[in-house]
Amino acid sequence: MNAGSVSADGFARESLAVLDRITGSARGEVRRAAELIADCVRADGVIQAFGTGHSQAIVLEVAGRAGGLVPTNRLSIADLVLYGGEDAGVLDDPLLERKSGVARRIYDLAAPRPEDLFVIISNSGVNNVIVEMALHAKEQGHRLLAITSVAHTHAVPAAHPSGKKLADLADVVLDNAAPRGDALLELPDGGAVCALSTLTGVMLVQMAVAEATSLLLTTGHRPPVYVSANVPGGFESNLELERHYAGRIRRTAS
Repeated sequence: MNAGSVSADGFARESLAVLDRITGSARGEVRRAAELIADCVRADGVIQAFGTGHSQAIVLEVAGRAGGLVPTNRLSIADLVLYGGEDAGVLDDPLLERKSGVARRIYDLAAPRPEDLFVIISNSGVNNVIVEMALHAKEQGHRLLAITSVAHTHAVPAAHPSGKKLADLADVVLDNAAPRGDALLELPDGGAVCALSTLTGVMLVQMAVAEATSLLLTTGHRPPVYVSANVPGGFESNLELERHYAGRIRRTAS
């Protein structure tokens, strides 16, 4: 890649090429992901979405947004404080993601049901809390959809004591096609700039939601879908849909 590629046009060109590639190559896995989602909704389950760092942007794409499915719940390390009674200072620990037991505590606070589907997002797929959550979800009988960078996860060693990575544990893996390190545009003297995984992660999530909605409609199920709270009657309509999942989904201001 030459220096001229490090530009707005260069990023647009390179990232759109990746998006165009995955919309074709990922269709089979997207269909399998959609089947997991549709099965969960039909079984009256909740889609439990979890990620850390910038992967939380994709979690927000799954859980609680206009045009998305209502039975979705966002899991977060911040739940230790919001729902678990921990002091807010615990979140100042930069190594919290690496500590054993954190994921299980977050899981217990959410109290998922067996029919709930776990969607875990991690570009590297190796952080301790990510792998611990995946392991625990599988031990509890949940089905697991992973969104990760296959290139990155294959290029780095496992960090969890089990030797497992997120992709090893998932029923379905959606590859976000991000390069090792996530940044897309190589710099002339080494390094790279402009992360890709958020763009591709959003595309994969919305493709899977669209396909799951199609599957639900085909079997005569009306998909419980959010409308924007910023249109007349939207907020009230959403509250009515949420009542069915009371105590199982969380909607906070953040």
